Amino acid sequence: MRIGVISDTHGLLRPEAIAALQGCERIIHAGDIGKPQVLDALRALAPLEVICGNVDSGDWAAAIPEHLDLHIDGLRIHVTHDVKTMVIDPVAEQVDVVIAGHSHQPKIEEVEGVLYINPGSAGRRRFKLPISLALLDIEDGQPRAQLVTLG
Repeated sequence: MRIGVISDTHGLLRPEAIAALQGCERIIHAGDIGKPQVLDALRALAPLEVICGNVDSGDWAAAIPEHLDLHIDGLRIHVTHDVKTMVIDPVAEQVDVVIAGHSHQPKIEEVEGVLYINPGSAGRRRFKLPISLALLDIEDGQPRAQLVTLG
């Protein structure tokens, strides 16, 4: 199974992001969506899981949760916008993958058996950070992630 992981679009869904997410069986948006039209466009590609970020406000964002615990292909995936404010202990909760955005810094690392994925920002460029998203592949119950630089 391939899952597209995107964050910090801030109201801008680039054509390159749409192209990179083609063929994904699911998409996870880790907050700072910016506009509801971004969600509509992502839902047109694949089933969407989404959380709100610190810039998401207004009626359109009111029902969007702040974090999610997902069970996908035998893995437990915790989605939060800012890993620094995470309200759970992923090791104690037996989480396999943590997905978080907020920093705009793309990063994949394993810590104490937990795979952490920050897809970076797929929206407007911030400082000199790359514009990116991530792809999470789950095969035989094992997660494998890669970053995709856009543009």
